[in-house]
Amino acid sequence: MSFNSFGHVFRVTTWGESHGPALGATVDGCPPGVPLDEAALQHWLDMRKPGQNRYTTQRREPDAVEILSGTFEGVTTGTPVQLMIRNTDQRSKDYSEIAAKFRPGHADLTYHLKYGLRDYRGGGRSSARETAARVAAGGVARAVLAEMLPGLSMTGAMVQMGPKPIDRARWDWDEIPRNPFWTPDPQAAEDWAAYLDELRKSGNSVGAVIEVVARGVPAGLGAPVYAKLDTDLAAAMMSINAVKGVEIGDGFAAASLTGEDNADEIRIGNDGPRFLSNHAGGILGGISSGQDVVVRFAVKPTSSILKERATVTVEGEETGIVTKGRHDPCVGIRAVPVGEAMMACVLLDHVLLHRAQTGCAPGATLGRIGPREA
Repeated sequence: MSFNSFGHVFRVTTWGESHGPALGATVDGCPPGVPLDEAALQHWLDMRKPGQNRYTTQRREPDAVEILSGTFEGVTTGTPVQLMIRNTDQRSKDYSEIAAKFRPGHADLTYHLKYGLRDYRGGGRSSARETAARVAAGGVARAVLAEMLPGLSMTGAMVQMGPKPIDRARWDWDEIPRNPFWTPDPQAAEDWAAYLDELRKSGNSVGAVIEVVARGVPAGLGAPVYAKLDTDLAAAMMSINAVKGVEIGDGFAAASLTGEDNADEIRIGNDGPRFLSNHAGGILGGISSGQDVVVRFAVKPTSSILKERATVTVEGEETGIVTKGRHDPCVGIRAVPVGEAMMACVLLDHVLLHRAQTGCAPGATLGRIGPREA
């Protein structure tokens, strides 16, 4: 299996399976001299790890990250950073009954058709457990960005669970870490709790929409035509397990607008151009405009449910299947820190690409807007 890497200059390769001894990431292209230790990375992994409340899978994994290479005396050396997370709470026997059956909605069938075999224990490489490695790599990206662009921040939030969206009039950034759903709407958190309890007890699941906002992004990241910032962001988010759709800014809603409504008007502010709206999601022509970069992605319902579904066996017999084990009733909850991590990796990659191409740091713009001296 190839294609386990993403990024251009800041390049991440993930490895490992859901029920193997460990999984992890190899991070190449990390600049030297950046303060980095396991505690800094663990902070982000703790946001994602399972078993923290009744709304996520009850698999108990500490997700303790180990840095095996790439640092010396607390700073990066510029060599590959090798990260490892050991699996400690596998229950492979939970999957013995489905060894010869394909779970609907999972990658079981397509893996078998492509490779002629599959790791049926939790999906192996296709399991959402792989995203722990992405979050660890995202922690490395965040550490570098904190040195290069200290004003930059990435915040993810769940903005819709199933058919229930948040009320954006109640958006409170400080509310996001206070509830188990990472939502900025406290009323939505209460409503979702009751809704998800009902689904969980019935053995069902539901999808979600996640929004990730990067604030403090300098203008100039990305390039036309095949190195667009939004192209790489869309690919990064789409690569997350269970994601079925991605949009930038207004996304699909822009199709219902007129040109008059959609165009973000520009004025001159104290620090240069100032936009009166952000329908474009902070990216124009594939290049960041200096506004907030806004990405949303849709996560499908967890396919492993305690309701019988029709399927077939490896031998080609029609049968039914009930997927037992420990699964997220809404996998979108734990997708929030994963989306943040992917945003961090892509932004750092483009910061390094910009510096390599233009010879200056992002924000030190080469273009000039305004009256020129005679």
